Amino acid sequence: MLLRSFALLLSLALVTMAFTNSRHQVSDSTFCGVRNTSFRDEERITYTVYYTVIGLYINAGTAVFTTKLERLNGKPVYHVVGTGVTHPSYDWVYRVRDRYESYIDTTTMQPLRFVRNVDEGGYKIYQLYDFNKATNIATTTKGEYAVPACVQDVMSSIYYARNIDFSRYKTGDKIPFTMFLDYENFNLFIRYLGKETIKTRYGTFRTIKFSPLLVKGTIFEGGEGMTVWVTDDANHIPVRIESPIVVGKVKVDMMGYANLRYPLSSFVKLR
Repeated sequence: MLLRSFALLLSLALVTMAFTNSRHQVSDSTFCGVRNTSFRDEERITYTVYYTVIGLYINAGTAVFTTKLERLNGKPVYHVVGTGVTHPSYDWVYRVRDRYESYIDTTTMQPLRFVRNVDEGGYKIYQLYDFNKATNIATTTKGEYAVPACVQDVMSSIYYARNIDFSRYKTGDKIPFTMFLDYENFNLFIRYLGKETIKTRYGTFRTIKFSPLLVKGTIFEGGEGMTVWVTDDANHIPVRIESPIVVGKVKVDMMGYANLRYPLSSFVKLR
């Protein structure tokens, strides 16, 4: 259970997923064609995944997120990659080698291709989605699926969320979007929780705080127990994600960065 928890957060670290049928959401169409104002080509952010129980931290794995400007079928795209690995000392218990990729249209911030290639404890999954924006069809390794016009994938949703203008919202507001994952469309939201200065394993930051609403499962308890903090500056890089699990708690802290688009003005001091 412990290493399975690490696998999940390494795979989906920083994805602000939430399942809801709330009647008080802002229209999803608000964010169709959002422009990128938060990150640049060649950005690299590194995270450490910790498991905590009775106040003890266990350093279990690393997640790395990178961006690169490329072309896909003649279109300029951001090729964003997220990788997650357990440390070698844990491999004998539960080995994780996960890689998620998204090719995002630089003009609309909509995904054109998604690749999921994961190996978790010997259980391997490979998925490839190609999104046709003219027909709103996702062509996958299992067939074709209808998707909404403004659909996101696991990786693109991370960079999409970084471009949300949180100044438009009041504490408690819900911000929706739609994600295609495991051959299904999910209506998702994040709840804006205001601003907070926090101390992470890296240092102290002024942050914007929000929370997803999780579906109860084998690891997470459900409800709004997970919390995400992103820098309160133009970069909006996540510096901490925290969630209770069935036993203990998981924390993911930003521990290194390179080639940010703007100065990290929200950084207060080192740990």
